[in-house]
Amino acid sequence: MRNMILRKIFSAWNYIQTFVKWIIIASLTGVLGGLIGTAFSHCITYANKINNENWWIVLTMPLGGLVIAALYKLSKIKDSLDTNLVLNSIRTKGYVPWVMSPLIFAGTVITHLVGGSAGREGAALQLGGSLGSVVGRVLKLDEKDMHLAIMCGMSSVFSALFGTPITAAFFALEVISVGVTYYSALVPCFVSSIVAYFLAINLGVQPMRFNVDNVLPEITIGTLAQVIGLSAVCAVVSIVFCVAMRKSTKYAPKIIKNDYLRVVLGALIIVGLTFLIGNRDYNGAGSQIITNALGGIAKPEAFVMKIIFTAVTISCGFKGGEIVPTLFIGSTFGCVFGPVIGLDPSFSAAIGFICLFCGVINCPLASILLSVEVFGASGLIFFAIGASVAYMLSGYYGLYSGQKILYSKLKAEYININAK
Repeated sequence: MRNMILRKIFSAWNYIQTFVKWIIIASLTGVLGGLIGTAFSHCITYANKINNENWWIVLTMPLGGLVIAALYKLSKIKDSLDTNLVLNSIRTKGYVPWVMSPLIFAGTVITHLVGGSAGREGAALQLGGSLGSVVGRVLKLDEKDMHLAIMCGMSSVFSALFGTPITAAFFALEVISVGVTYYSALVPCFVSSIVAYFLAINLGVQPMRFNVDNVLPEITIGTLAQVIGLSAVCAVVSIVFCVAMRKSTKYAPKIIKNDYLRVVLGALIIVGLTFLIGNRDYNGAGSQIITNALGGIAKPEAFVMKIIFTAVTISCGFKGGEIVPTLFIGSTFGCVFGPVIGLDPSFSAAIGFICLFCGVINCPLASILLSVEVFGASGLIFFAIGASVAYMLSGYYGLYSGQKILYSKLKAEYININAK
């Protein structure tokens, strides 16, 4: 009896000790991630402001590309150190080098400054992964705890940048291995994400929020069928985008082996396309275009042009992420295609926003939570159905080749493959 009581006391103490340990580590990571994410967000905002106010700055894109290429060369860091390295490090004994943080920070800011088509989440995950790895090494965490620290870092910077703490936590839990969620990281990721969120909000970062309550349709068999139809087509668009990104980043370095030449030629293509189109809608993140689409206004060709601009920008050597371009593509496509099948353009833009996000990252829970944090809970049934359909019909494609798809999307079957 005495031994049994001692075992129970020891077990309870182990839970308490682990809980307190991760509250402390996650809070520390959240503070650091919040500060880094806030600084990064303000730098990106300022870079985009300068770009928007000076039309001629896009002409400096070749120079900006050369600076980015030179930074990576001088640091003796391979260009392949990207988001996939962060994802792989959580499943292996690998680690994320600290130098990744300043490189991706500077590279992404320069990309936005000169008008490259890129987002922020790639930098968020790389900054966060590098931060978590540094915290883990400083605290001398073991291999398993190091993985959780990296996930905390990812959650914290993502949360600070986008103002979506719940989505950020679940994104880190889901994105590593599709079909298996790392619930052991639930408390650490939530604590880190929430700490970073409140810190960023108090330091002036504006969260991503849109009101679509006034355009939500009634819940009927007809509207649900329309949402399913739109979501299915969005899944196809997500595949097109993933294939475009994967093929361009694979073949561009093979066709043009010299990093400097490749980034200059890519920059010249973006500059040429910009002047050929006659506007800068597809340079930068395109946040205003997303806002316009959610307001019911989008050009029919916008989603195609954003795919082209983003593929050229990233494949030639500029830095950034693909998630904000994904939201651009999804919202503009939904805004254009939705009315064709009888949906309100603003509502269908919101559905496209969520479905494209889900289709390219294969994270249905994070996508549903994103809809609640960005659009509110009133249309949850539509967004949940849309994300579910997009997840299933997008197949095994994804933006990150380092993402493992462990279980089939069609049956309860273990497949263990990398995203295409």
